[in-house]
Amino acid sequence: MTEVSARPVGALPSRFSRDPKASRSSGSRAAALLLAATVLAIVWANSPWAHTYSEFWDTDVALSFGEYRAEMSVKHLVNDGLMAFFFFIVGLEVKSEFVIGELTDRARAAVPVVAAIAGLIVPAVIFLAFNPSGENAQAWGVVISTDTAFLVGALAVVKPKFPARLRIFLLTLAVVDDVGALAAIALFYTDDLRLPPLGVAVVLIVALACVRRLPALRGPAYAVLGFALWIALYLAHVHPTLAGVAVAVLIPVFTPERRRVEQTVDLVRAFRQSPNPHYARAVTRGLRESISINERLQTAVGPYVSFVVLPIFALANAGVRLTGETLGTAMTSPLTWGVVAGLVVGKFVGITGATALMSVTGWGQLAPGLSLRRVAGGAALSGIGFTISLFIVDVAITDPARQDQARVGVLIASVLAFTLGWALFRITDAISPPEPVGLTLVRPVDAERDHVRGHPNAPLVLVEYGDFECPFCSRATGAIDEVRAHFGDDLLYVWRHFPLARAHPRSFDAARACEGAAMQGRFFDMARQLFAHQDDLEWSDMYRYAVAIGLDIERFDQDVRVHASKVLNRVRDDAQDAESMDLNSTPTFFVNGKRHRGPWDAASLIRALEAGRPPR
Repeated sequence: MTEVSARPVGALPSRFSRDPKASRSSGSRAAALLLAATVLAIVWANSPWAHTYSEFWDTDVALSFGEYRAEMSVKHLVNDGLMAFFFFIVGLEVKSEFVIGELTDRARAAVPVVAAIAGLIVPAVIFLAFNPSGENAQAWGVVISTDTAFLVGALAVVKPKFPARLRIFLLTLAVVDDVGALAAIALFYTDDLRLPPLGVAVVLIVALACVRRLPALRGPAYAVLGFALWIALYLAHVHPTLAGVAVAVLIPVFTPERRRVEQTVDLVRAFRQSPNPHYARAVTRGLRESISINERLQTAVGPYVSFVVLPIFALANAGVRLTGETLGTAMTSPLTWGVVAGLVVGKFVGITGATALMSVTGWGQLAPGLSLRRVAGGAALSGIGFTISLFIVDVAITDPARQDQARVGVLIASVLAFTLGWALFRITDAISPPEPVGLTLVRPVDAERDHVRGHPNAPLVLVEYGDFECPFCSRATGAIDEVRAHFGDDLLYVWRHFPLARAHPRSFDAARACEGAAMQGRFFDMARQLFAHQDDLEWSDMYRYAVAIGLDIERFDQDVRVHASKVLNRVRDDAQDAESMDLNSTPTFFVNGKRHRGPWDAASLIRALEAGRPPR
């Protein structure tokens, strides 16, 4: 059983009880700061002091490494250097979703990948329809890329309802989009690709893949090798922000392991009994390594990216000079309108069309709560193309006048894309509001059917979807005992099955055995046996536990083997409920029918239940 802390209920440190609303508020503040920086850049670039804008951002910074010498402007240092941190964070988040999150289902993951590819091809085709030949045609790459930073910021400003799954979809799409766009730059807009530093980059990537096997100092190793990779890619004339994506993809992510957590608990107990530097270091290391470095880095670096890197990026890139002559020429230029049509129409048609095709044909599927209408709104926002679009303008077009026309097209397209996305979300949310998935309990508690502990008419109800092979469901049992002791007859506790067979191969059989025990009124007795022996869940073990709790073995055998359909269907019913709510981890708790977000230690659950207590 979990050791009970002497800290009074409700007094846990705030970092362990973060409110999801605070997280959303932080995102809104970051988006507001990004928008303010964008407006400031445009005002600065068109003010009487406009010359200082270009002078500052065009100031050269030199970097030497052996025989290589690299010079870049402050603007390029922001775009190539600081933005590597942004792509690093995006890569970490997408890697996490692919390994342990929403995109572990490959049918779901395929949709944004294919949509991104279509979002690269269709805009280029539309642009070439406006500019089929000549120097203008060389600028087709201007329209292929979505600006990931502005896309994330725009989504936070627009604030569509229930944006979590849409954000994951768009981030995945944006990463594929950026890799495709950067590959296009390397293949079609790079005249002097340097092979020696590119070979060094390949060696560094292999070294990064091996870092996870180091017994210690993995963090510094990732940092040093990642910086070296950035330098190698820059010297190879490959866009160095790819280093951020490469490092993020190679950093491991995993769910917390029971063994590590238990070892850390033992170390904390030892430190409490005998405080000394050795135990202190061991506890610190145990706490750190219980959580994957992916998640630790997202938490540590993410705020700096949101509140420092992105506003600086917007300030450096959004300052497009708008004069009457430039605007007048641009309004009649096929180059300008090719850029506008490619980004606004091409991204919208390509992404939405590919998503619809994947869904209709069954080659892929959208996550619950993510409709084609919402993807269409995100596709519209994907027409915002700043950084790489403006970068390709400089390398694909030599005439300054035409460069200005293309830049105006990028700016107009970004404004139109944002406006179209905002309008689509407002209209679709008003006509057909999205249904929240997994926020409320789909099936009400039925004391006659469900496995319950407590009075059926208790004012507080706590439902747990759990897995008997899940180590943290086992740890939660001690917390549940403490919560029940705190509330007494005011609490009804409900267990429902959610066996995660992919991660826990014996979990379904364990649930089946527990249902067999329930046929004799001993469900929770069997549950305690299963949690106490999670490493021994073979069928022979189930019979041993049945004997230990005094079951009629012949009847148990009949229920779980000979006439198993009833217990099997009972487990499947609970699991189907969990899947319909798109739950993907255990334990998952519902407090009075509402999804509990955050920690599930006793103190956190007690606070959540107290907050949901109906008025007397």
